[in-house]
Amino acid sequence: MPRSRTTLVDPDVQLLRALAHPTRLSILRELSAANEVCACDFTDCCDVSQPTVSHHLKILKEAEVLVAERRGTWIYYRVAPAAAERLRALAGELLGAPQVIPAAALAPPRSSGITHPPARA
Repeated sequence: MPRSRTTLVDPDVQLLRALAHPTRLSILRELSAANEVCACDFTDCCDVSQPTVSHHLKILKEAEVLVAERRGTWIYYRVAPAAAERLRALAGELLGAPQVIPAAALAPPRSSGITHPPARA
């Protein structure tokens, strides 16, 4: 049975899933080079249409990777400080630094002692 989005426990998986698309990664790279970017300017760096940019910005915002600020009719985006810090921590963990969130804390809960019948052959 496929996993639903609500069963994902690991916040790092959710963060990395949001970044695991070429357009969203381009958006993040553009934002890392500039402090903030107007939504209308992402079409140039990403080489996609405005509706597609809006879709990807929505995914990044829902994953709390970006924060948005409306100024008149324009919306400016920045990388969320917490997301940037989590990415730094993940990179450090992959390079051997201690884990910020221990893997055991993210594991699904163990069985409550209920025994399930053996699988059929």
